Amino acid sequence: MSQTVRRKAPSARKVAQAQGTARKVRTAKAKTGSALDSVMAWLPISEEQLHRVFLAVFLGGAVALAWAVAASAGLPALAGQQLAAIAGDAGFEVRRVDVRGVKNLNELKVYERVLTQRDRAMPLVDVEALRQDLLGLSWVEDARVSRQLPDTLVIDIVERTPHAVLRKPGRLVLIDATGRELEPITAARAKGRLIVSGPGAARQVVALSGLLEAAPALKPQVAEAEWVGNRRWNLTFKTGQVLALPEGEKPSAGALVAFARLDGTNRLLGGRVAAFDMRAPDRIYLRVPGRSEQPQDKAVIIKAAPAETTAAAKPATTATKQEDDH
Repeated sequence: MSQTVRRKAPSARKVAQAQGTARKVRTAKAKTGSALDSVMAWLPISEEQLHRVFLAVFLGGAVALAWAVAASAGLPALAGQQLAAIAGDAGFEVRRVDVRGVKNLNELKVYERVLTQRDRAMPLVDVEALRQDLLGLSWVEDARVSRQLPDTLVIDIVERTPHAVLRKPGRLVLIDATGRELEPITAARAKGRLIVSGPGAARQVVALSGLLEAAPALKPQVAEAEWVGNRRWNLTFKTGQVLALPEGEKPSAGALVAFARLDGTNRLLGGRVAAFDMRAPDRIYLRVPGRSEQPQDKAVIIKAAPAETTAAAKPATTATKQEDDH
């Protein structure tokens, strides 16, 4: 015969305590959830993105710890290779190349150098060595190489600016303002650009720019500059007339300024004179076509005022032109 044993029911006091505890738990949960919701609403990212951030921080900490352990064990290189392999397996390897800033440079030359890094793990890409390689290209003045995770190398190119054309034996070469050769060009592409010629002329391009700045009114009229005897310039204007300047930075600049003033008052450019020789410090020798047939009248001389003063040219007696120093 079975017998039912009845347990003593909990007292009202215990029931009240249990209910009070449950209310406190519910209140705490509600407050915590409300505070967390407020924080999440304030953050400019979603909850999923926040989880990713926490995961990235966690993994980063794990990687840093692993590196520290490997370094303390004397195996930093091995640790680096292992980390790079892990990064590559996770998709952090070079799969795309983004080249920016290229206008004149053949973009294929950039890709030829960068694509050697294709499929390489991002941590193993030596961005500085790659930058130095790109600086070897004639058009590249500066370059920046950066990683854009997970799989892109970004190449920012700063190109050199074309300045003039260097005439070399049998070809024309585009150069920048420092005289650096950029690329060979055709005569059609060289049209309208300043042409520089003569042995060692490329090394004098910076000095030539300073010389022409001394007479801004004449600068756009200069079609060609020939470096003569490795010591002075002959300037050919768009009119076809030639101006022989003296040696030295200051004498040549002074002579060019004096010529500009004389041209302003006497309209020398576009006239009958074929050549002007200003190698003498106080006068200009003028070569007039047709007059050289007369032995006693090979050239006309006019006295030139110094560059610091303004004076009109004065006709003088005739004289024999100085010998050219080509």
